[in-house]
Amino acid sequence: MTRHEAREQAFFVLFEKIFNDDFTISQIIENAQEADLIKINSFAEKTLKIAEDNAESIDALISEHSKQWSIERLPKVSLAVLRLAVGEIKYNDEVPESVSVNEAVELAKTYGTAEDASFVNGLLSSVLKA
Repeated sequence: MTRHEAREQAFFVLFEKIFNDDFTISQIIENAQEADLIKINSFAEKTLKIAEDNAESIDALISEHSKQWSIERLPKVSLAVLRLAVGEIKYNDEVPESVSVNEAVELAKTYGTAEDASFVNGLLSSVLKA
């Protein structure tokens, strides 16, 4: 599994978490694996652990740089992608920031709209400049 595929799997879990906040990420992974919906490798696990362990600070950064939108009003695809990317940028030194941004924009293009991709790119650029 490539890192892109691992990020995609992590995105699916974070997207599901938005709609099932009562479940932990581990529970979502377990349920999805039982249904043979996803495969999680060590990179995806690390990325998801970062997102879960730092959820408050990640959401605070997203809120801080998303001046016109509250977290609750963000498109769900954008929110899941941003949580993944901001976590990677701030808490995973193994991944260059530019790679995190590029991967996030690609995920937003694939699973969202052109507006999602543009918004994700702009917000992440703002996070990097701060």
